Amino acid sequence: MFGCLAIYVEDKIVLILREKPHPSADNGVWLATTQEHHESLLREFPHMRSIEVLGKKVTGWQVLPADAPDFEEAALHACDLVIARDPRIGKVPKPRRGKEAKPGSKAKSSPRRKPGSR
Repeated sequence: MFGCLAIYVEDKIVLILREKPHPSADNGVWLATTQEHHESLLREFPHMRSIEVLGKKVTGWQVLPADAPDFEEAALHACDLVIARDPRIGKVPKPRRGKEAKPGSKAKSSPRRKPGSR
């Protein structure tokens, strides 16, 4: 996902692991959460913050920064919360728009190939 590793538990995305050269400030473990859970999660993850590359001051997704002094402990604790099915972590992604036509609309045909091409 966006050059990162997404982790799912059943139908919920729970974490994204990011390690990229630029911008490195958002490297670490991304928590799939919502703003309503930020306050309680901040008590457990004092270095947690919104993700800068998402372009908003406050984002639902939060990052446990890789450069935080408690990163390893925080990442392991986040995994423990996921295993315990903590309701503060995890989102069911919105369904993608499929290639199937919506009811009542005309289906688009796929491009034709030239004879003999693969």
